[in-house]
Amino acid sequence: MAPRQPVMPNGDGTYSLNLREEERALISAIVPDLRGLLADDPNDEMLTRLFPTARPDDPEAEAEFRDMVRDELVTKRLSRLDIVAELAEATVLDQEQLAAWMGAVNDIRLVLGTRLGVTEDDEFEETDEADPESVARSAYWYLGWLLEHLVEASASEL
Repeated sequence: MAPRQPVMPNGDGTYSLNLREEERALISAIVPDLRGLLADDPNDEMLTRLFPTARPDDPEAEAEFRDMVRDELVTKRLSRLDIVAELAEATVLDQEQLAAWMGAVNDIRLVLGTRLGVTEDDEFEETDEADPESVARSAYWYLGWLLEHLVEASASEL
């Protein structure tokens, strides 16, 4: 049996989004959380991976850069989250919507990874259901899997 493909190009510039009900429920539950965090406190430490330091060697230049682009970056991320929330039940996405899904899933995964303390060296491991963070860890690994398929589907149309 072939592995399940959650996202497939249709050959006409659109993509089939084949998510299970529980996957759609997860996305629908997580998107408002990140949206609220971005809208309420874009300087929250949980968002550090979304807004990495551009000029660590020059605090003044870093502050200028942040003042110049931060609002635009927050607005762009909020817009992507809105698109995903609106299309959580969609079965077909166009290229722009697929790009929004890629960006939003990546953003959610980065924030969740920060919360969980995940590093680049961490590898997938089965979660222990007794671990209070097992649901969040499972969501993190699932989002990585979904992001990989979103990127593959997008790249297949290049």
